[in-house]
Amino acid sequence: MEQVKETDAPSSRPQDLVLSVLGFASQYATDGMVPALPSRTFVSVLGRIGVSEAATRATLNRMAHRGLLTRRKDGRATVFAPTDEGERLVTQGRARLTSPAPFERADDIWTVLSCPLPTRLRNARYHLLPRLAWAGFGSLQPNLWIAPGRIDVRPLLVDLLPAEDLALAHAFQGSPSFPVPTDQLVARAWDLDVLRAAHDDFLTRWENAESDQADALPQLLSLTNDWIDLLRTDPGLPEKYLGPQWPARRSAATYQRLHAELRPSVGKQYASLL
Repeated sequence: MEQVKETDAPSSRPQDLVLSVLGFASQYATDGMVPALPSRTFVSVLGRIGVSEAATRATLNRMAHRGLLTRRKDGRATVFAPTDEGERLVTQGRARLTSPAPFERADDIWTVLSCPLPTRLRNARYHLLPRLAWAGFGSLQPNLWIAPGRIDVRPLLVDLLPAEDLALAHAFQGSPSFPVPTDQLVARAWDLDVLRAAHDDFLTRWENAESDQADALPQLLSLTNDWIDLLRTDPGLPEKYLGPQWPARRSAATYQRLHAELRPSVGKQYASLL
């Protein structure tokens, strides 16, 4: 049976920007729901961080084609709203985005997921891989992932796999034992040099940055998307498996400082673009 390769996971940077705009919109909506927005709003907001109109419209159309957004006409305007899957992507990361300690784990419990999917489920795997990355899973070998902590895999799978195929997946929680030490499993599933470099890149850009109240919205959008990239890269491994002076706490403090400084000015600037 042919298996889908790990490299089939999509690149989602432009998508992240669109989802962040929707996330901002939900924060300022009176009902807290993720609203429908005209394409001109996405063009205006993303344009302020250097994304061209053509690139923004192409991203919106791709996301509609992938089933993440719906598209409709409202007079002369084209309006985009998240589908159920799109709204899940907008809302799924809020807890970790706002956590005071997003890289810290309370215990040494791990979740292991085995999920071999055949070619006929290629589309499901396409959506599953970025979900696993965001949930903190690293690949031990093809179709076998491990994540620090107790991860509920149900919401990662139930809307992707037909009910009759859910039995393809097996999940376990516990502590690794003989013959492979946990630190070797960590080294197999994650490249710690890559994780450290991701923190170093984030800190180089943001640790000494001053908040720009005049351009709070584009600065917060850029900060948030760099933060999402970092959270997707570093799953929050137990500290004892990391190198000395691990930079995760500095990264978290940097994000939290700038977010708190920028947020009061963002609402007014966002409202002016609607």
